[in-house]
Amino acid sequence: MAVATKLVIDFCVAFGIVLGGSLLGGIGAVLMLQPPSLVMESIASNIKIWAMVAAVGGTIDPLRLIETNIQEGYLSPAIKQIVYIITAFIGAQVGFSLVQWICKGGGEP
Repeated sequence: MAVATKLVIDFCVAFGIVLGGSLLGGIGAVLMLQPPSLVMESIASNIKIWAMVAAVGGTIDPLRLIETNIQEGYLSPAIKQIVYIITAFIGAQVGFSLVQWICKGGGEP
């Protein structure tokens, strides 16, 4: 898989996990007569790290790959993994910011 393709996929997966989990959590909150905006923001905040983990592979392997490559002196694969993690973080953060914007109304400056 090309690097650009993996970057876009990692971003979208992390973004989708945060946004989708929060929206479905908000529906659950409505069904349980809870305030959906509070539940959605809480879920979005708590799920960000898991969205990143899922986007980059779901295990500790990407971190192990970074460690192994740096120890062996291969910086390019390690930097590539770090960029994937950063991209997943940005996707999760954009999803979180969108949920915050939705919950706060988004119309006020």
